[in-house]
Amino acid sequence: MLTSKARAPIAAAAAALLFAQAAAADSIRFWTTEEQPERLAKQEALAADFEAKTGVAVEVIPVTETDLGKRATAAFAANDLPDVIYHTLQYVQPWAEAGILDIDANTEALEELDVKTFAPGALETADIDGDFAAVPVDGWTQMVIYRRDLFEAAGLAAPTSYDAIRAALAKLHNPPEVYGFVAATKIDENFMSQVLEHVLLANGATPVGPKGITGFDEKKLVESLEFYKAIAKASPPGELYWKQSRELYFAGKAAMIIWSPFILDELAGLRDSAPPTINDDPTSRDLAGASGVVTAVSGPSNPEGAAWADIRYLGVTTNANTDAAIEFVKYALDEGYVQTLSIAPEGKFPVRRGDGDDPEKFVKAWSGLPVGVDRKAPLTEIYPPEVIEAIVSGLDTAQRWGVAEGQLSAASKVVNSQIVNRVVRQFIDDEISAAEAAKTINAELAKL
Repeated sequence: MLTSKARAPIAAAAAALLFAQAAAADSIRFWTTEEQPERLAKQEALAADFEAKTGVAVEVIPVTETDLGKRATAAFAANDLPDVIYHTLQYVQPWAEAGILDIDANTEALEELDVKTFAPGALETADIDGDFAAVPVDGWTQMVIYRRDLFEAAGLAAPTSYDAIRAALAKLHNPPEVYGFVAATKIDENFMSQVLEHVLLANGATPVGPKGITGFDEKKLVESLEFYKAIAKASPPGELYWKQSRELYFAGKAAMIIWSPFILDELAGLRDSAPPTINDDPTSRDLAGASGVVTAVSGPSNPEGAAWADIRYLGVTTNANTDAAIEFVKYALDEGYVQTLSIAPEGKFPVRRGDGDDPEKFVKAWSGLPVGVDRKAPLTEIYPPEVIEAIVSGLDTAQRWGVAEGQLSAASKVVNSQIVNRVVRQFIDDEISAAEAAKTINAELAKL
């Protein structure tokens, strides 16, 4: 007689065989916004491998990211949604509420993969009352990139808090040789919105609550504004955004900047269009070796800190061939996960660290993937283990305004209004006080 332990693998094998037989004639459609030819080819290879294993054909359909919302809405109205969509955070809650995403199917996929193997912060962004609207697949967090060599020489702690950054400004700001920071000050640039949200989240300052736009807690907001003014005053004059911050850091003229991880390969001289200029060798890795990375930053009213994150998802839709779509999502995040991350490893950090056999399996595999454009090298060849850990662990505390409150749409309205950017610029230009800026921001948000 078979024991229960002996029956389990036989039952699992039988289920897999039944799925494979049932799927033999199946096909699914997969919309992806990763439409660059090289990235598309990698997704088509992943789909081919999935078909070879399961018999389910996957039609990979590129969709321009700016068209995704309109196309999904039209397809939903025509009852012609694809089976799986690769999408951004902004669509998670609206598509779940509209009935575009199949919450039960996505929850099933996540539970079968084991939710404990995912970064908690990334999971929270897809949480709908304990279920999941979509399956987080990759992401990145904004980072404070700093001159670790200068910090160590000055006896400074890593810039993990408002106080630590202020202490670094006091010792390292020495213009025009070296600016302490390069803060974003160009109010119509989305970059300034992202950097400001990162800084305000670090202090627990959010403009939304469970019922929508509430305005900020004034104490937290004033603390954040005064900190932002400090880093802006330690920056060069003018309207600054991502371009100047990268150029100045690459030239060795800035001690700290805030940037996305897409800078990591450029920092190591792997991209000819944006080389480091700190010395005469545009392929030099000297600056990368002298740099450190911090993701989560804390303010005085939020000791736990936070990291601004951009998470991407695979979502099974309500028009899907559900079983086949779930299997494809599971394959992309398990057996095929390293292929998935290899599409652009410098910006696709693993939100799933490992599996039941090895809790760090995917982190280790991802860190060995080659990054770069004109030259390639794995991140582990460029950066020490503590930098790799800092990059990945940022997803554990990943946050955005409105996620925890279920009010992403309200938060987007605040960001798109650029009210915060505009009033912050008035404050750092000494036109109004911090208290006046806080009251003005809340009064303007109340009109939205």
